[in-house]
Amino acid sequence: MEHHTVKNTPSIMKWSVVIGIVIVLNLFFNYALSLVYKAPDYNEYFPQTQVVPEITTQQDCITAGGQWITQVAPPTSTTSKTQTGYCNPDFTKQQQFNAAEKQYDRTIFIALVILGVLSLIAGSLVAHEVLSLAFAWGGVLSLFIASLRYWSDANNLLKVIILAVALGALIWTAVKKFAE
Repeated sequence: MEHHTVKNTPSIMKWSVVIGIVIVLNLFFNYALSLVYKAPDYNEYFPQTQVVPEITTQQDCITAGGQWITQVAPPTSTTSKTQTGYCNPDFTKQQQFNAAEKQYDRTIFIALVILGVLSLIAGSLVAHEVLSLAFAWGGVLSLFIASLRYWSDANNLLKVIILAVALGALIWTAVKKFAE
């Protein structure tokens, strides 16, 4: 039986394994995090009731945690302008749910950045060519996914910090792995 070493393996095979590890590594990161840290459950914030009461006054709406939206009806030939409105009863619940999602996304972002940086470090420390490439690219993809998930919620200072950490990790990996 003939054994092939990495040096004799065709380039396409190496890259297939690298890409496979990169994808599975990031799937592993994301699914492991979802087991450890649960996302906010929509149904906990918006329980479905069998009977939904109609809210017709501003005071009842505010008491229910809703948002009253005032509308002014245009005058007709028989009436002058009249003020009416309707209630968005989920206003407060939606704000609470959005805040919980934002906190969740921030925590997942931090975890994915840490895992991405650790992958980059592992990629620079592992001597095995395929594993080194896979861990390095897996780290880069983890940083990319983390940034995509949280980018819209991050303030400008945090965006600069995110980019600085990613750039620093990439430069460190390049120096460590490709130093002459």
